[in-house]
Amino acid sequence: MEGFALFMVALVSMSITNLAMVPEKTSRNVSAMYVLGDSSVDCGSNTLFYPIIHLNLSLLPCNGSNSILLPYLLAKKMGLPYAEPFYAQNGTIDGLLNGVNYGAAHATILSPTSLSHQSLNHQLRQVFETVQLLELQLGHESSRHFIRSSLFYLAFGKDDYIDLFLRNFSGVMAEYNGPQFAEILVNQMVHAVMNLYDMNVRKVVLMGILPLGCAPSLLFQWHIDDATGCVEMINEVVLRYNVLLEKSIVRLNEELPDAHLVFCDLYQGVKKIITYPHFFEIGCVTSDIACNTVSANVWWDLYNPTPKVNSLLAESTWSGQQLLSNICRPTTIRGLVYSSVSPPT
Repeated sequence: MEGFALFMVALVSMSITNLAMVPEKTSRNVSAMYVLGDSSVDCGSNTLFYPIIHLNLSLLPCNGSNSILLPYLLAKKMGLPYAEPFYAQNGTIDGLLNGVNYGAAHATILSPTSLSHQSLNHQLRQVFETVQLLELQLGHESSRHFIRSSLFYLAFGKDDYIDLFLRNFSGVMAEYNGPQFAEILVNQMVHAVMNLYDMNVRKVVLMGILPLGCAPSLLFQWHIDDATGCVEMINEVVLRYNVLLEKSIVRLNEELPDAHLVFCDLYQGVKKIITYPHFFEIGCVTSDIACNTVSANVWWDLYNPTPKVNSLLAESTWSGQQLLSNICRPTTIRGLVYSSVSPPT
C-alpha cells in the first residue's frame, strides 16, 4: 500500500515539475557561488598532493571532474560558471567574480592532525582573503553589495565522523559521546556562519551529512549483507548532527537581520533512495560498489554518492519537487537564489 502511495506521489510530482520548468522570474539575485567543503565539492584540485592522488582515482569521489558533484549541478541550474579551485586562481578580478571553490577532497570541521586534510577555519581564512581582494579591486561599497548577493555553499562533517569519531582517532570516542561530538561540530559551523555574516555574506546553504551508516565501507566493517540494510547506530549519530544543525539555522535566521540561511537534508534524500530504489531507477543498492553500471548504483566509492544520485539530489534541492520533496528548509535553493537581500547600509 505504501509503495502504491509513493507511485501516486511520483506521478503528481512529475506533473508539478513539468509546470515548474516555466521560469518564475527573468533574473536571479545571485552574483556568484562560493563553495566550501569536503570531497562532496572537490575532486582533488584543491588537495596538496593532487598530482599523486590523481593517479589513483578510486581515492576520489569522482573521475577527475567536478562536473558530477552536487554544487556543480546547482551552479548550472543557476546559470553560473562553476567556481574554480582556490589554488587555481591567478589573482585576477575576473576569476574571483566567477566564484571560488575552497573545498578539499579531505576536509574536517575540527582542526585536522594530518597534512592531507584541510579544516573549516583554513577555508574561512581563504574566503577572508578573497573578500579583501574584492574590496581592493571593486571598492568598499561595490564589494559589499557583490558579497551580499552571492551564494555560499557549505558541506562539512562527513570526514569528521569518518576520520575522527568512528575511527576513534586520538581517543575522540573516549573523550566525547555521540551527542557531545555533534554539538561541538555544530557549534563550529555556527561560528563559521557568524564569521561569514560579519564579512557581509547573507545567502548560505548548509548541507547535512549523508547516512554514513549505509555507506559501503561501514556496511563491510559491520558485516551487513542486506542490500537495503544500514548500521543504524552510526546513522543515529549522524542524524543527531543534522538535527542540531537545522535547529541552529532556524535560530540564526531569526537572530541575524536579513540572513537567508538554508539547510538541505541530504540524509533523508539518500535514505529514501536506498529504501525505494525502483522509484528512482536505481538498480544496485548494495555494500559492493562494483555494480554493472555506475548509473545504477547509489554509491560511487566508499562514502560518496554516484552522479545519478547527485542528479536526483540537485533536482530536489533546487525545486523541491519529485519524491525527494522538502529536502531544503525553510526554502529551496531556487527560492534562495531569487530572494532579495537588502542593500548594505
